Amino acid sequence: MAADFVLVRRVRFATVDPTNRNTALASAMVEELARCGVRNAVIAPGSRSTPLALALWRQPAIDVAVVVDERSAAFFALGGAQASGRPTAVLCTSGTAAANLHPAICEADETGVPLIVLTADRPPELRGIGAGQTIDQLKLYGSAVRWFCEVGTHEADDTGLRHYRSVACRAYAVARGDPRPGPVHLNLAWRDPLGPEPRPEDVTATSELALSGRGERPLTAVPHGGAPPPSEAMIEVFADHIAESRRGLIVCGRQPDPNLAEPVAELARASGYPIVAEPTSQLRIGPHDRSHVVWTYDAIARARPETLSPEFVVRFGEMPTSKALRGWIGALDRSEHVVDGEFGWNEPTNAASVVMRVDPRAFASRLAATIPGPQDTAYADSWRAADAAAAEAIAEELAQADAVSEPAVHAALGELYADGDLVYTASSMPIRDQEAFLRPSPASVRFLANRGANGIDGLISSGIGAAAASGRPTWIVTGDLGLYHDMNGLAAVREASTPVRIVVLNNNGGGIFEFLPQADQVDREEFEAILGTPLGLEPAKIADLYGLSHVVVNDLGELSAAGDAGTAIIEVPVDRRRNVEVHRRIADRVAEALAAISR
Repeated sequence: MAADFVLVRRVRFATVDPTNRNTALASAMVEELARCGVRNAVIAPGSRSTPLALALWRQPAIDVAVVVDERSAAFFALGGAQASGRPTAVLCTSGTAAANLHPAICEADETGVPLIVLTADRPPELRGIGAGQTIDQLKLYGSAVRWFCEVGTHEADDTGLRHYRSVACRAYAVARGDPRPGPVHLNLAWRDPLGPEPRPEDVTATSELALSGRGERPLTAVPHGGAPPPSEAMIEVFADHIAESRRGLIVCGRQPDPNLAEPVAELARASGYPIVAEPTSQLRIGPHDRSHVVWTYDAIARARPETLSPEFVVRFGEMPTSKALRGWIGALDRSEHVVDGEFGWNEPTNAASVVMRVDPRAFASRLAATIPGPQDTAYADSWRAADAAAAEAIAEELAQADAVSEPAVHAALGELYADGDLVYTASSMPIRDQEAFLRPSPASVRFLANRGANGIDGLISSGIGAAAASGRPTWIVTGDLGLYHDMNGLAAVREASTPVRIVVLNNNGGGIFEFLPQADQVDREEFEAILGTPLGLEPAKIADLYGLSHVVVNDLGELSAAGDAGTAIIEVPVDRRRNVEVHRRIADRVAEALAAISR
C-alpha cells in the first residue's frame, strides 16, 4: 500500500466539477481513479462518453491519449498497462464501440493485465426501444472481466457522489489484483446534458466526503501486498526435493517482472540447475548472471536427448511458447512445481505436482540461500555442452544462407537491442522465432507480447501503447498480416515520445501455416486461398499514409542503419516457403550436433 500512495501525494488532482450533475459525478469518479494510482488513460471519442472524457482530459494526474479506433484504443491501453504494471483506463462511447474493446479485454483476462474499461451507455429508458447507438451492454464481456458494475443513474447528491467514488476505488483494487490482476468493466449511463451545460442547481451534495473525498488519499484504500512470501516449512521441503534431485531444470516462461531475473539466477547457481528461459521471461537477456541460461532449448527439445531429460522441474511464469519443449516436458515422468504469484492456472500439461501461490522473487531468493550448493554438476554440464553445440550449429546454418531468413533477422535484431529498449513481439511466427534464435546478451531490455489469447490483432497498438507508457525506445516485431490486422494503430504513434521501430517480416501471407500438415495435404492453390492468404501489402504505402518513414532491408547488414532511423516501418522481405526449409535444416543440423557429443 505504501508504494501506491507515496507517488500519489506528489500529484496535483482536479476537484469535483459542479457545472452540472454529469460533470460532478464523472469528475468525482476520475478524481478517485487518480488518487488510487491511475496514471494513464485512453479515450476513443464519442458523444455519450463526453462527461468522462472531459473529466479524464482535465485531470492533471492522468496522462490521456486519444485513439479514434476503439479496438486500437483498447490494445493501446493494454500495452500501456503491461509496460507500467498499473491499471490503465480506456473509455469509449455506447453501442458497437464498446463491442470493439472485447478482443483486448480477452487478452487482458488471459494475461492478467490490469485494465479499467469505462463504457458510456444510454439510460435505461432508451434501451430496447430502437434508440440509436444502443445495444445491450450489461455484462457485455461475460466472464472475461474480473468485475462488472452497472454504475447507475444517480443524482449529484451525497449518496451519488460517494457511490461513484467508491466504485472507482473498487474497480482499481480489483483490476490491480484481488487476487489476480485483470480487466474490470464499468458501464455508465448518462442523460442529457452530455456537455458542460451550466446547471449548478443539479449538484445538491453538501458532505465534504462526497464533494472532496479524503484529500490526497482514495476514499477507500485496499492495501495490496501481492502474493505472500514462502513459509519456512515450504522452503525446507523444497530444499529437500532439490537435494534429492540431481537432474533438475528451471523453466522460465512469459512473466513481466524484470526483477525476478537475479533471484532465479541465484537459485540456479545454488542448485546447479540449468535455466531454459524464453525472452519474455526477462531472463534470456539482461545484466544478471546468465551463466546457467540455455537458449537453444527449442532445438534441443526437438531432438529429445535422453541424457538431458529432467526428473524435477521448477517453473516460473507461464510455459514457454516452444511446442517442442511443451511436448517433451509433458511426456516425461517428472515432478513439476509451478511458482505462481498471480493466482492463475497456467498449467497446460495437466501434470504439475504443486502450484505454489507465493512471491516468486522471495521464493527464489530464500531457497537459494538455504541450499548448500550443487551436489553434482554433471547434468548441468551436459545441458551447457548441448547448448553450445546447438548454438554453433544454428550459427553455421544461418551463416551459409544465401538470402535473408526470418531466423537470421531475430538473431541480428538481438545484436541491436540496447539498454532501455522495449521489444513487443507478435504472436504466430515472430514470437516463436524470437524464442528459438535470440541469443543471450547483457543488455537491459524488456520483452512483452500478447500471449494470453495469442492473437495477432492489436499488436501495433499494444506496442505503441507500451512505448507511450514506458518512455522506452521500442521495437515492434511483426509479420505483414500482423501489420494488416492493426494498421489503424499506426495513427497512435504520435502519442509516443520515443522512437518506435516497426520491423515487418513481409512474407506475403501467413507464414506459420506453412509448418502445418495442411501445407503438404492441400492443393497449393486452395492452400494459398484459405491459409496462405497473400494480400500483396506494400508497407511503403502504409507508411506514407500515416506519415512514417519506410526502410527496406534486403541485407542484414542494413538492419543496424535502419534501426538508427528513429520511428519507422522497417520492411524485411522474406520467403515463407523457404523459411520452412531453413527451419528444417537447422533442426537436422542441431540433431546431428547433439548426437555427436553424446557418443
